[in-house]
Amino acid sequence: MSYRFELLKTDPKTRARLGLMTTAHGEVRTPVFMPVGTQGTVKALTPEMLKEAGAEIILGNTYHLTLRPGHDLIREHGGLHRFMHWDRSILTDSGGFQIFSLGPLRRITEEGVHFQSHIDGSRHFLTPEKAVEIQETLGSDIMMCLDDCTPYPADRGYAEKSMALTHRWAKRCREAKRSESQALFGIVQGGVHRDLRQASVEALAAIGFDGYAVGGLSVGEPKELMMETLEATAPLLPTGQARYLMGVGTPEDIVEGVHHGIDLFDCVMPTRCARNGLLFTNRGKVVIRNARYRTDQAPLDETCDCYTCRNFSRAYLRHLFIAREILALLLNTIHNVRFYLALMERIRTAVAGGTFEAFRRSFRGGHAEDDAGPLPDGRAGEIVKPCEEDEP
Repeated sequence: MSYRFELLKTDPKTRARLGLMTTAHGEVRTPVFMPVGTQGTVKALTPEMLKEAGAEIILGNTYHLTLRPGHDLIREHGGLHRFMHWDRSILTDSGGFQIFSLGPLRRITEEGVHFQSHIDGSRHFLTPEKAVEIQETLGSDIMMCLDDCTPYPADRGYAEKSMALTHRWAKRCREAKRSESQALFGIVQGGVHRDLRQASVEALAAIGFDGYAVGGLSVGEPKELMMETLEATAPLLPTGQARYLMGVGTPEDIVEGVHHGIDLFDCVMPTRCARNGLLFTNRGKVVIRNARYRTDQAPLDETCDCYTCRNFSRAYLRHLFIAREILALLLNTIHNVRFYLALMERIRTAVAGGTFEAFRRSFRGGHAEDDAGPLPDGRAGEIVKPCEEDEP
């Protein structure tokens, strides 16, 4: 079965959308959050746990899977789905962002990117054609074009040059695509310059892709500027194709992204935060190591239906985390991933019922009782440690 996206409804008061994406591995209801499985696994969770949490699609990464264990090995095992025992949909990032984060270890040319492996220092060369070939070998349901991720800050001249290179690479990716069953998404760049973002959308739409991603955000720019850029860009994207905001972000960011018409999201935040003891609830963030939870017999979130909240107290979760028990990482991750996916379920229900704006206002007002300070924005933490593989 080939890829298909159907727009089912647009909220009358906002740009929020309800859609259905169909791939060779099943249906995906949008708006959707994709747990990040960079290395062919969502850290600390089995595929069965992911399904119980409600995951319909996950994300894998071309850069990391190519370096280790190698896409040829994965092909010999029947493709990424079979290799990792996941029979639902997979989107693979091209690796452009990871190469961007390598800094001095990479050199960008017209033909592609020369880079050194962050694992062993070996030298590699990734072209747009090679990025598509690798993703077709992996067998992902949705592939991403190789792009030049514009950093922040970047002056207009640099952003325009970077964007133009992304467009040329996108055209080469489109021409290199051979698989009819796999979708290919283009990536909009242009920094924080509104006219460049518009030009990027127009150039990619002229090439023609199965979906369109907004890239180059959450790379260090202030949150307000990120949202201003998204607000200006999202409405320009083709209406009939899926819209993907890459690497964003907090629950609040996701609600705002849906408000602006985004359909797909991914971020390492729920899994990384879980392993560091920062947990999301419907009343705000909880830092489980805090002494206030030492004798707390209540569940982490009384409104949550996950395995962790159904069976364990905050006191027990704190004990496991302080004792550095492996079970702490598993139970925390189960909860955070379920929180994100349940949030998407609530969003879809609100859009379907025409009440998304009321939901948005309620959500924004219901997170006042926070245990923690501001969270990092989307991918910001990954820039600090180049090519971080969603590790603590």
